Amino acid sequence: MQKVYEIGTRKFVLDQDKAEAAFNAKKVILGRDTMTFNLLPLKYQWAYDLYRTMKSNHWEPEDVPMGKDIDQWKDPNLVNEIERWIIMMGVGYFSAAEGIVGDNILHVVRELVTAPELKLVLGRHAHEENIHADSLLYMISSLGINPHECEAMFEDVETIRKKNAFVTGISKQLRRDLDLNRTENKQLLARNIFVFGQCMEGTQFYGLFGMVLSLYRQNKFPGIGQMFRYTLRDESNHIELLRSLFMDLVDENPDVWTPEFKEELRETMREAVALEREFICDCLPVNSVGLSSDEFIQYIDYIADRRLEGVGLAPLNPGTRNPLPWLAEMMDIKKEQNFFEGRVTEYQKSSALQTVDDDEL
Repeated sequence: MQKVYEIGTRKFVLDQDKAEAAFNAKKVILGRDTMTFNLLPLKYQWAYDLYRTMKSNHWEPEDVPMGKDIDQWKDPNLVNEIERWIIMMGVGYFSAAEGIVGDNILHVVRELVTAPELKLVLGRHAHEENIHADSLLYMISSLGINPHECEAMFEDVETIRKKNAFVTGISKQLRRDLDLNRTENKQLLARNIFVFGQCMEGTQFYGLFGMVLSLYRQNKFPGIGQMFRYTLRDESNHIELLRSLFMDLVDENPDVWTPEFKEELRETMREAVALEREFICDCLPVNSVGLSSDEFIQYIDYIADRRLEGVGLAPLNPGTRNPLPWLAEMMDIKKEQNFFEGRVTEYQKSSALQTVDDDEL
């Protein structure tokens, strides 16, 4: 079917059949090969909706005051050695991890997907990783932590090194020309999306999130805790983004979803959990002021099973209960009172939903 527009002496013919064929060629991978970035008509509505949600949640590290954190950091009578170590592990690990995620999203996943709306939301994801990295720089400079110590933690703290090596190794597998018509290469991409969304951001990040926010509940390091709350809100959207992307990839490429591949993903999550258990014990070598490493380890088991079930895989530890239900409350940050200056800071820039359901925690 064609539609003709006559403007003066010029005639323009628009071919609807051709346009519909271009729409039908939109795919997660191996879709229409074009240099244009035409979002409409949308095929992956969820991706555009999530992009708008993420955009409306924009925040800047400098909007969060750090005065009380600085006072507490300087005074050994206000926080103890274990609490200070948790913060050091937090900035040490995340200052590397956020960059690893952003680099993989931008230079691996976004390069391989073909639908423009998927590229759009993945670009926003990478941008938010930059904000998270910037927030860690803000924390480090505010507290006067030697940045070389943070750099040294990437290599000298073995559990940080092993966690980083786990994900960078998977990312490197896709940094070459691949024929994505081959099932094994599709599975490499699917595994990458699963690892970064469900294993790393969705599971391995949550041990430290819980520890820092436990301190925040006790009014310790409130500025850092607030930034971690904003980061946690962002991460919940990233997890859902990569989960939905993974599910659509599998749906469009059923040859990927073999029993062997499903078990491979479960074993990959098992490895991620084992690495995180070791890391938690390094973060919290001694139970302190209501913080128990056993609780955080159980929480990681609980979260890992939620992530597996979210993509249709069997849990590793069926029946594990959430020992930290209060973490869901930390997601409710639509409007915050600035605790030092008394002004209300509104981070929700539009009426879009602020995050995925709290049950995703």
